[in-house]
Amino acid sequence: MKTSKLSLYIFLSLVAGIIAGWRFPDFGIMMQPLANVFLNMIRMIIAPLLFSVVVTGIASHGNIGSLGKLGLKTFVYFACAALLALIIGLSVGLIFEPGKGFPVDEAQNITESAPISMQSMHGSIIDLLVNLVPSSIIKSMAEGDMLQIVVFSIFFALAICAAGEKAKPVLDCISSLSEVMFKFTQLVMNFAPIGVFGSIAFTIATNGTEIIFHYAKIIGSLYFALILFMIIILNIVCRIVGISVFSLLRAIREPVILAFTTSTSESALPQAMKIMESYGVPKNIVGFVMPTGYTFNLDGSTLYLALAMLFSLQIADIHLAMFEILFLMAALMVTSKGVAGVPRAALVVLAGTLDNFGYPLIGVTILLGIDHILDMGRTTVNLIGNCVATVIVAKWEHEFNYDKMQEFNKQFIKQKKQKKSVIGKELLNKLHIEEHSDYGVNDNNGL
Repeated sequence: MKTSKLSLYIFLSLVAGIIAGWRFPDFGIMMQPLANVFLNMIRMIIAPLLFSVVVTGIASHGNIGSLGKLGLKTFVYFACAALLALIIGLSVGLIFEPGKGFPVDEAQNITESAPISMQSMHGSIIDLLVNLVPSSIIKSMAEGDMLQIVVFSIFFALAICAAGEKAKPVLDCISSLSEVMFKFTQLVMNFAPIGVFGSIAFTIATNGTEIIFHYAKIIGSLYFALILFMIIILNIVCRIVGISVFSLLRAIREPVILAFTTSTSESALPQAMKIMESYGVPKNIVGFVMPTGYTFNLDGSTLYLALAMLFSLQIADIHLAMFEILFLMAALMVTSKGVAGVPRAALVVLAGTLDNFGYPLIGVTILLGIDHILDMGRTTVNLIGNCVATVIVAKWEHEFNYDKMQEFNKQFIKQKKQKKSVIGKELLNKLHIEEHSDYGVNDNNGL
């Protein structure tokens, strides 16, 4: 199913679910299993997908030592950007509280599981660190422990790099697995309209149409946070390196529109890489930072996960201490790496992390119905954040070509003026023809 058609079907399912839950509440309640089946399908792909993508993303660069300063600087920037995105998402979630007062009756019953999960949160820091390392990767995958899977994947990737050429068949096999899991995920996402319909129909049937207001609240909170991130963080970062964020956005406007409309940065990545080279970033830096950022630098998704995690906890009326929230945010920061190109990747990560800590998935079920709208915003910021990252790393390496950037901007302004000139001439010609036409002028009679 093509992305455009899938987006249309998801939207139609959203509308149909609202109507079904509103007009036929008994039928809407019966649709809940559809949403549950889809959530199980998402759980099914988490372990192999995360393993294959993280290993491929790290090991495909070959010898880790050869990456040198470029790799270190790139990942330092990625970590700082992710931290700032988490802070903004967390702040907006705590201020606006989009999940507070959400009219979900079921949330009152499922909060009983919270004290059990809280026990693991109150352990010592040493115990938490010990539990990051899996005693059995098979067990971790069976239980869906995403943090342990990520740790194992990192060590596995480093071992492949250390083994060199002898490990190439293994890397090729895992790369193939990664491609298979991408296709697998696409197949699973073909069932998204059914899951959306079941989720929305059940939610509206049990809570009424007033719940739409609360959907608007979470959508508004996310887009406000994303705009805030671009205005505060990306704008300041661009100013530090001496470029205008508006100039950069103008340069990458086409891939940005593509990412927004398709909800996937994968479709916009090749065009964005080409533009960034023309904008003044050396090819070797673009070739390293953009694909790596596509895997590890997910500013929009990281911000969304912080906000969505708080939304899910607020819906279930689960109150955590600040250090517990920060630990969850750190877990999200780790588990969100490596699945940027996967449709609804953030939803997969959110479901896996909540499930891993024993928290209810009612928030995921609710967000499922509007995830496409949320995905459009976060995917766009992911792409913009990676384009900014290439400029930052190039400047850090003293290789950013400001003359090339200025020439790019001049060419854009020149093309814009030429376009306006052509449009102006066409309008004048049209007005001239209409003016003569009004006076009955006819070229055939010689007047």
